[in-house]
Amino acid sequence: MSTKDFVEKDYYKVLGVPKDATEAEIKKAYRKLAREFHPDANKGDAKAEERFKEISEAHDVLGDTKRRKEYDEARALFGNGGYRPGPGGGGSFNFDLGDLFGGTPGQGGGGGGFGGGLGDVFGGLFNRGGAGTRTHARRGQDIESEVTLSFTEAVDGATVPLRMSSQAPCKACSGTGDKNGTPRVCPTCVGTGQVSRGAGGGFSLTDPCADCKGRGLIAQDPCEVCKGSGRATSARTMQVRIPAGVSDGQRIRLRGKGAPGEQGGPAGDLYVVVHVDAHPVFGRKGDNLTVTVPVTFPEAALGGEVKVPTLGGPPVTLKLPAGTPNGRTMRARGKGATRKDGTRGDLLVTIEVLVPSDLSGKAKESLESYREATAGPDPRAELFQAAKGA
Repeated sequence: MSTKDFVEKDYYKVLGVPKDATEAEIKKAYRKLAREFHPDANKGDAKAEERFKEISEAHDVLGDTKRRKEYDEARALFGNGGYRPGPGGGGSFNFDLGDLFGGTPGQGGGGGGFGGGLGDVFGGLFNRGGAGTRTHARRGQDIESEVTLSFTEAVDGATVPLRMSSQAPCKACSGTGDKNGTPRVCPTCVGTGQVSRGAGGGFSLTDPCADCKGRGLIAQDPCEVCKGSGRATSARTMQVRIPAGVSDGQRIRLRGKGAPGEQGGPAGDLYVVVHVDAHPVFGRKGDNLTVTVPVTFPEAALGGEVKVPTLGGPPVTLKLPAGTPNGRTMRARGKGATRKDGTRGDLLVTIEVLVPSDLSGKAKESLESYREATAGPDPRAELFQAAKGA
């Protein structure tokens, strides 16, 4: 996020709280909006995802006392909406935002010498110090990994080892990029890690310096391991807890578990894509598990008690009503998948009436007697009548 964007965004409006809101009011507003617009509750809704990002960004600033103070001071300096050139030629003048927000004294447009004052205000917000104190802290990269769980592990949750490779500070040169640990200041950006370019309208935008890749330093004698970049591939194994109730294809975000930051910057995030193996008996519909249970014709016609297996627990007994049709679904409450709040869904039991393919002589005689005893009107008569009238 650029400094200009930061100043112009009204985070109080994003959270729907007044400017004098207390910490408790800000937290309450954030939690309410986060639940409403969370990606898990709005799958496939790009607008809700973007809104959730805005809400999180606003809370990151207003929820931190120091950052909130810096934000309020910055917006006060620019009239709560950023600098706006006045109408006509006489109401505007040319200056560089990069000079204002981090230049040295005497460099600001108009010769006012803003220097470290505004740099100090914005330093904490953008991991940048004032003039002469820049640390060039950079956030680590996000990492994406995959894990395959058994059906039972996905339902109950599991802790699994993940071996990951990511960029980290080079151990050979301690992250300096220089073999002797003595890099020089980049002459292009003069150690800022950024270069300015004109954007029209009297404004200048900043981009990472291409020569030093935004580090502000260039190796005099490049490290042979990292080729002067200060970063090298590092492999590590991490124990990751996968929460109960995850579904196949779900993407889990673990904050701060990605690649380490540079120059004191925060670590990136780890995204884990979960794959779930199929189960030979059970299926799943959301928080509910499913199972198909075969029953005999006499059981379906006369009714009775049927034992049903559960996942990882003792079987349950369901009472089958007389005349139960094929395909009927019954419910065993609390025998499904684990939800986020720790409760469990249900086990949905589908009845499958078996039709014997091979009958003994006595069984055939019994069925013939049953057919004669239940003889009546053609059960398909209404079907044919409806077909003719359509």
